[in-house]
Amino acid sequence: MTLPAHPFGTDITPEAIVAQMQAANGWEDRYRNVIQLGKKLPALPEALKQDQLKVSGCESQVWLAHQVEGEIFHFAADSDARIVRGLITLVLAAYEGKTAAEIREFDVDSYFDSLGLIAHLSPSRGNGLKAIVEQIKELAS
Repeated sequence: MTLPAHPFGTDITPEAIVAQMQAANGWEDRYRNVIQLGKKLPALPEALKQDQLKVSGCESQVWLAHQVEGEIFHFAADSDARIVRGLITLVLAAYEGKTAAEIREFDVDSYFDSLGLIAHLSPSRGNGLKAIVEQIKELAS
């Protein structure tokens, strides 16, 4: 099955998201931006919402599917929680369309720091975000 196309990592880059978040006026604006980004994430087809594609360590249900074309990784993900869908977009922007080496080399901690979000997330949301990143890194290893 082909993964649904999305704009993250191509039309919507990590640099564009950082600029958008840094221009926001406070945490509430950043939160709204994350929700808006989540609305641009296409729903994952029901056929891909399988138990083996669930990300463990997330409080909400999160599914992560991937394909590799040559050396390039493509990801699709979804969640049953609105804010988590937005957080997924931040991760997809960072890793979509990259090689395994680029995925391993990407400094996700600096990226998240520059977004100014992690300190405002509940511990379970922060852990879930890290679980998604760890699963992507594992797929690319």
